[in-house]
Amino acid sequence: MFISQYKISFMNIQENISLKPFNTFGLDKKARFFTSVNSREQLIESLIWSRNRGLEVFILGGGSNILLTQDVNSLVIKIEIAGVEVVDENEDHVWVKVGAGENWHSFVTHAIAQGWAGIENLSLIPGTVGASPMQNIGAYGVEIKDVFHSLRALNRANLEQKEFTKEECKFGYRESVFKNELLGQYIITSVTFQLNKKPEFNIEYGTIQETLKESGNEELSIQAISDAVIKIRQSKLPDPKEIGNAGSFFKNPTISIADWKALKESYPNIPGYDVPEGKKVPAAWLIEQSGWKGKRFGETGVHTKQPLVLVNYGQSKGSDIKELAENIQASVLEKFGIPLKAEVNFI
Repeated sequence: MFISQYKISFMNIQENISLKPFNTFGLDKKARFFTSVNSREQLIESLIWSRNRGLEVFILGGGSNILLTQDVNSLVIKIEIAGVEVVDENEDHVWVKVGAGENWHSFVTHAIAQGWAGIENLSLIPGTVGASPMQNIGAYGVEIKDVFHSLRALNRANLEQKEFTKEECKFGYRESVFKNELLGQYIITSVTFQLNKKPEFNIEYGTIQETLKESGNEELSIQAISDAVIKIRQSKLPDPKEIGNAGSFFKNPTISIADWKALKESYPNIPGYDVPEGKKVPAAWLIEQSGWKGKRFGETGVHTKQPLVLVNYGQSKGSDIKELAENIQASVLEKFGIPLKAEVNFI
């Protein structure tokens, strides 16, 4: 095995590169070719380079939503397009265009420092800005669609740029058009958010109010809410730098009202939250009730504090984590009749 580099214009193509530093599970799989891009021009040149060699392309952001079960026999392009720019504002709102490669939490902290409200509840979510609309990330009562204005993306086929509106993105629960009918067709290069100059505080979800009281914050602010969210997340979720993980591994399933009522007869404590389609049931509760919380199998396991999180204790393989996920899905389906869908993408 060898490592070589190809320098083409402003590109730097590397061969046989470990992806361990680039995925939050810390899995040591290799990319046949690897490059990082910090502009749309570099992205286009990388796509042309791969096309001329008949290579597939794999787009990588923060690596916080992937499970590598094998080496990636393609050109891995890491998106590092940066920049935070105010493109418009009025008395109530500010429109901010952000490069797809910007770290999501860094952008949140920057927005809070500027007094821009709307994304404080999304503090400490791992990943990049470009990935945020793909799965409509959300936490503590807020989703990307609530602050989204538009995005720009590069068409892989014709290398032309297109702007997508909120309606065109077809946002759903951890869903967008880019995970469905346009899967693999576009690469997001920037996202524009509409943030508020006058905050509308959202503290009804989870234990935010309780955490605020415990912290002694007498005056409600976007900074105080962010601090509370960070404290809650840190108390439940392991730091990927210490224990490999991808955050919440499964989506919270939605079932019909009739099915939820039937389950409630057998499980009186089953939680459920009203949504237009029926009842949303916390996947963490289903997994814990199925006996998986804190279970460890060698180097692979379910986190002791948050059963939604599957972890790599050091030397786990992607195939081991995949097998654990499938066993959890089968167990929950057998016990409750509810299928669990993974948030994480299997590679």
